[in-house]
Amino acid sequence: MNIRSIELKNFRNYEDLKISFDAGTNILSGDNAQGKTNILEAVYLCGTTKSHRGSRDKEMIRFGADEAHIRVVLVRSGKEYQIDMHLKNGRSKGIAVNRLPIRKAGELFGILNIVFFSPEDLNIIKSGPAERRRFLDTELCQLDRIYLSDLTNYNKILNQRNKLLKDIVYRPDLQDTLQVWDMQLIDTGRRIIRRRKQFVDELRELVRDIHYRISGEKEELLIRYEPNVKESLFEEELNRIRLRDLKLCQTSVGPHRDDLLFSIRDADLRKFGSQGLLLDDVLSELDSNRQNYLLNNICNIQTVITCTGLDEFVRNRFQINKVFEVINGQIFEKGLLDSVQ
Repeated sequence: MNIRSIELKNFRNYEDLKISFDAGTNILSGDNAQGKTNILEAVYLCGTTKSHRGSRDKEMIRFGADEAHIRVVLVRSGKEYQIDMHLKNGRSKGIAVNRLPIRKAGELFGILNIVFFSPEDLNIIKSGPAERRRFLDTELCQLDRIYLSDLTNYNKILNQRNKLLKDIVYRPDLQDTLQVWDMQLIDTGRRIIRRRKQFVDELRELVRDIHYRISGEKEELLIRYEPNVKESLFEEELNRIRLRDLKLCQTSVGPHRDDLLFSIRDADLRKFGSQGLLLDDVLSELDSNRQNYLLNNICNIQTVITCTGLDEFVRNRFQINKVFEVINGQIFEKGLLDSVQ
């Protein structure tokens, strides 16, 4: 999959922009607060319907404008796709794929698969379980449409069950209907737990090997899925805490309370993790071995990197295919010869 081009109209600090990417490595260079990350945010939005910053639609519309437009053209498995997205102030966003409007966000997933690395990724480690669940769900929803459907249904059932728990306070006779929602929650929740466990098991092996090599064979990173309740015990636990749920008017157990554990040498990174690998400038805090490993392993896929200077890339003899200079919401494509002088 390769992104061919992106167009922005009234998105963030861009009034009107169109740039074409190379299939290899693209560098967006410029001072801070010039708009480099805004371009990556627009691409991420077209792949997931959401901002990696957690911004609302109206916050991404250029000041003074009523709506913003993003267009991404990409090639996947030999087929060209055009994703159009309209952000509207006070209204739901509009999305079209190959000029055909889509009704559900799920229809977009799987077309534009991306891996996004930014300072906000620190939140996966440093923030609470909700941020780690969001990471887990975002990745799985891009890969598995069945999981997306299950997750959507689970959240609807959970909301209905919580509403019923509140209603029972004033209508005790409604308690007889609770079992109906319980069985739906258990059935859907078990599938979510099962798929999350499978995904984390697969991810663990990949991450452990990559981190071991990038750390110079000094560290072994462990990722472990921590379900709030075991798949086989979900029904039993839900029945056991029913009185508590009725008292608190909320569902106390289920995959909506899952977590992920990240650890190195038995140290829980949620409590003791360093920020050394998750930085705005991806090379600024890495020693030469980690720099070389990182750069050598992204050269075979299309990559867009933001940086404030090209010195580190040139010093490491890193293959650069296109360089763009970003200055106050304007893009200037530079020749490679100019970029290394």
